[in-house]
Amino acid sequence: MRSVAICVAVCGLAALCGLAPSVATPQPAAAQTPAVHAYREVNGKTLNVHVFAPAGARRADAKAAILLFHGGGWVAGEPEWTFVSARRYADSGLVAVPVQYRLSGESTTPIDALSDVCSAFQWVRARAASLGVDPRRIAASGVSAGGHLAAAAATIGCGNAEGVFGNGGPDALVLWSPALDVSRDGHFGRLLLGRAAVEAYSPVEHVRGRMPPVHIVHGERDTLTPLSGAQRFCERVKAGGNRCDLVVYPGVGHLLTRNLANQESDFDPDPAMRDEGNAKQLAFVKSLWAE
Repeated sequence: MRSVAICVAVCGLAALCGLAPSVATPQPAAAQTPAVHAYREVNGKTLNVHVFAPAGARRADAKAAILLFHGGGWVAGEPEWTFVSARRYADSGLVAVPVQYRLSGESTTPIDALSDVCSAFQWVRARAASLGVDPRRIAASGVSAGGHLAAAAATIGCGNAEGVFGNGGPDALVLWSPALDVSRDGHFGRLLLGRAAVEAYSPVEHVRGRMPPVHIVHGERDTLTPLSGAQRFCERVKAGGNRCDLVVYPGVGHLLTRNLANQESDFDPDPAMRDEGNAKQLAFVKSLWAE
């Protein structure tokens, strides 16, 4: 990710051309309108989660859940960008929770966004019974910059002992074109506003010995979140004896675009690859926590 303008142009289309189905399809049977809850008040700003419950689910069932984090280069985006994916997960029996987080600007940074992500996990676990969620089966789905935040919660951690892996982060990671190696990302470095070294918030530098299972979809020729970062991340996860499934699609770039000449704004995602990637990620999550 090279600049604010590039990131806005790229990730602003994530929901429309990165994860949506290739053709118009009926809404799934899961709840189509989410319940909205405020999970955090910070500096006068209310942050919300949008809870999609599986159709016919009972609160006592304690379903697996997945929190979804949109892309946008840390400077743009909204939870609605992940609603298509959320409905797909809910239709498959999970409680799906798109999360609003603070965007970087004059006074906020990706550090603040990570704090919000961690608060969202803590909020869901604290209310697991009322939401019908199993607090030890909570995955994170992240696209691009959202993938960075999800992975940072799993590696850097959230400063508490909640969850299966004891650091307050997710119990599984489902990532799409994620920014996992930001050590040489000038844009990300500028967004930190001097509050920390870039390496301190680069997930690949903080892979732990005990990691949640990971699934990554990536384009071979991605120039915005290069494949090399995902490869290094997966290698380190596997070196610790943990699972990391990296699905690489040849000849396509960021968010599986076929337009390699302009991966910054003019998207042409490969429909077959996109749909297959969605199916693989859903199957991955279901394989972990089959009901």
